[in-house]
Amino acid sequence: MADTFTGQTAIITGASRGLGLAVAERLVAEGAKVVITGRKPDALAEAVASLGGPDHALGVAGHAADTEHQDVVIARAITTFGSADLLVNNTAINPVYGPLIGLDLGAARNIVEVNCVAALSWVQKVHAAWMGEHGGSVVNVASVGGIRTAPGIGMYCASKAMLIHLTEALAVELGPGIRVNAVAPAVVKTKFAAALYEGREDEVAAAYPLQRLGVPRDIGSVVAFLLSQDASWMTGQTLVVDGGLTVSGGAR
Repeated sequence: MADTFTGQTAIITGASRGLGLAVAERLVAEGAKVVITGRKPDALAEAVASLGGPDHALGVAGHAADTEHQDVVIARAITTFGSADLLVNNTAINPVYGPLIGLDLGAARNIVEVNCVAALSWVQKVHAAWMGEHGGSVVNVASVGGIRTAPGIGMYCASKAMLIHLTEALAVELGPGIRVNAVAPAVVKTKFAAALYEGREDEVAAAYPLQRLGVPRDIGSVVAFLLSQDASWMTGQTLVVDGGLTVSGGAR
């Protein structure tokens, strides 16, 4: 592929598998160095190997919402690869399923903490350490759930709506030197989303005009576009990547 990101370093949270790893694969293919995070060291080591090893990727294990972990990741990106030009806030949790009226409030707070507050903290810290002086680009991984409701995952959807609003507010604050955009996928075939389609994939996909669910590379390519100079006049935008679901009137 093209050398779109040669000389640039990307930090991608939650990237030992799934969407985050697909983003890392695309960015490495286009010349970037990547620093990936995740909770499990072994899974991160496997991901780093799949990305071409330490010449191309660095894995740092930790919890995405841990501010000390965030400091370590950003510092290691700069000392190892020389910069922190790109940030992809991909980590998210959805530990509960069911109606909001019975939702444990501790779980609700945790969802917002990881899916929203942590993403803001990553932006604050990478801004202080690198982007504030040198510029850069941020992509937040939201969800079509931030645009329309979905049964059983109301708090997750609310957190993604908040993330979309944070994307817009940060874009206004941080321009012109830093662009901040988001992607909003529908159901993508990952372990994280398995409960939404496993055992009934054909039924779920039937609601999509493109008649299939997403795969991680569908999102990786769009994130790479938003990070690149091809999107240099885009900021504060949320690109819906959903196989046409949100315009089809398909089942919520």
